[in-house]
Amino acid sequence: MVTKGQDHSLAVYPKEEFTALARRAAAASRNNPQARAFVRALAASTDEQRPDTQGRITLSAEHRRYANLSKDCVVIGSVDFLEIWDKQAWESYLAENEEDYSLARDESLGGIF
Repeated sequence: MVTKGQDHSLAVYPKEEFTALARRAAAASRNNPQARAFVRALAASTDEQRPDTQGRITLSAEHRRYANLSKDCVVIGSVDFLEIWDKQAWESYLAENEEDYSLARDESLGGIF
């Protein structure tokens, strides 16, 4: 399942993971405008893809436009899904956020350390 990710990347989920995400999103309060906007964007921007015999998927023109994908892209693992980034956007993101990564503390990460 390919959908718009955050920071103008694309998120690629296994169907089971996406279904769980969609169910959690649908359970959010309909009175919350941000929750409604997220559910709408998630539902409207998701495209089911099946890899071809070489493991490739097709990205829609809308998805390529949203992520500003050029010739060079980067695919990164994000624990339970993949992210697809334009290479220059990924490099800029890393440069801008390296210090945040280095300074991350247990309290901001929900006790994972």
